[in-house]
Amino acid sequence: MSASVNIKGGAGDSSAAAKREPRVVTVTPNPAVDTTYQVAAIVRGASHRVPGPLVRAGGKGLNVARVAHQLGFPVLAIAPVGGIAGAEFSEELSASTVPHQLIPVAASTRRSIALVDANDGETSIFNEAGNPLTVDEWQKLAAAVVDSLSDEIHPAGVLVGSGSLPSGAPADFYPALVALGHNAGVPVIVDTSGPGILAAARAGADLLKPNHHELIEAMGLEDLPSAAWELIKLGARMVLVSAGAEGMMAFSAEHPGKYWTARLPEPLSGNPTGAGDAAVSAAAVALAQGVRDPAEILRRATSWSAAAVLMPGAGEISARFRELEKLLILTEKESQ
Repeated sequence: MSASVNIKGGAGDSSAAAKREPRVVTVTPNPAVDTTYQVAAIVRGASHRVPGPLVRAGGKGLNVARVAHQLGFPVLAIAPVGGIAGAEFSEELSASTVPHQLIPVAASTRRSIALVDANDGETSIFNEAGNPLTVDEWQKLAAAVVDSLSDEIHPAGVLVGSGSLPSGAPADFYPALVALGHNAGVPVIVDTSGPGILAAARAGADLLKPNHHELIEAMGLEDLPSAAWELIKLGARMVLVSAGAEGMMAFSAEHPGKYWTARLPEPLSGNPTGAGDAAVSAAAVALAQGVRDPAEILRRATSWSAAAVLMPGAGEISARFRELEKLLILTEKESQ
């Protein structure tokens, strides 16, 4: 497979002003071909007749880039792809018009299946494990990131590393990504789980975005504020924690005496698969624009996340995000 590169932007990108607008660069080390089925009702052990699925080039970083691109912000999605699934991934992504750079690898790209039960609103996800990359392939992925950070025509405003790592990945992948961004003077967001989130915090990531399950598992603490502050103590500059229908929380090293919560008056029904990625996309756009206020970043992230729930698949949000933002209950709380 030859390298796939599409660095064209959206409407108006030919203007000098658009070229100078900082873009969101996302890195997805373990991408997947996402297949989403809408099922009237899932009956365990039964056969189900379903309509054709929604098939997309996916992975958390791809979803982040898709959402920002949908709203007209400049992006570049970087990912390794290979095999038959990789060819399908590349074809769909090219058709989507999302600017991207794909690194050809020998291992086949994994697949992910989401089953959305329309009866109870629950979504079940089946993720294949990612296949290992070679040392040379990891180096090519890193080189693509370095090139994106040094592009003067399309300057990077923020670097986002999202998702799990494939088998055999370098243990320092996310800390190295943070270092690359900081060396280029670019803020870095990391959205991962397990030891990776701890390593990214120690590396000084500008923003971490775990969900409540990932945060509890990583820190071994049931109290979410306490767990988030531990990540701050390790070195993270800001932490956004998503807690499903309960909304989201924001913590900042610049404001050690307080934190913020945001939620809708009532939870939304829909597909939450891409909600966290939409939140990261909002935070990434904000950082690229120079926004550093935790409450403002939280406001945007919560409304984009909620708007993603209203869509059938990950990687897009409803046009209602501005309406939802006006409904948010934003609360400032004191840290104990």
